[in-house]
Amino acid sequence: MRILVVEDEHDLGAAVQERVRMDGHAVDWFTTLEEARAAIATVDYDFMLLDLGLPDGNGRALLRDIRRTSMDIAILITTAEDQISDRIAGLSDGADDYIVKPYDLNELVARIAAVARRYATPRRQACYRVDEVTIDRENRSVSRDGQRLDLTAREWAIMELLSRSPGQIYSRQQIDTALYALDRDVDSNTVEVFISRLRKKVGNAVIRTVRGRGYCLADGEAA
Repeated sequence: MRILVVEDEHDLGAAVQERVRMDGHAVDWFTTLEEARAAIATVDYDFMLLDLGLPDGNGRALLRDIRRTSMDIAILITTAEDQISDRIAGLSDGADDYIVKPYDLNELVARIAAVARRYATPRRQACYRVDEVTIDRENRSVSRDGQRLDLTAREWAIMELLSRSPGQIYSRQQIDTALYALDRDVDSNTVEVFISRLRKKVGNAVIRTVRGRGYCLADGEAA
């Protein structure tokens, strides 16, 4: 997923960014509401980790704005406000979950996965099969002829994106966005390199090239 982290505590923000990236997600980290609003205006995020006590205001203001526009983004509040009334207020404003600082990073990524499952749609099948290749979104794995393939985090990010809507064409820019955070440089041929590596593992027929438009997952079936 593409995840937005809004956290002004530098050490915690850096630790969260690193841990969530280890789980295979692309992460953008900002420290103010202003920066977060600018990021949301330009990037289509799947998930947001939102601190409440930020230098330029309370994160619930951003939460309410997002829910008023009915944006399809999962939101998990991360904050030191531990009163029951605080939790109720955050959930009432539209948060999907709430975790109180200090928290364990492994619990955090488990909560991210749990909330993300609730956002799954019928088009986003847990498992999808193309010929002898099976993509298991829930377990974050790809197998071929029953043998699990060893994919890098970025290779999995591409497979996860393409399997969201099999047959839908994803542009190079969309794949770039899924692979990298905003502060990272992307080489002009990076996507092509990773697609080539993936095809060596899953087979050339699994990922289709649509000339001039991008890539898509070949026709298959829910597994």
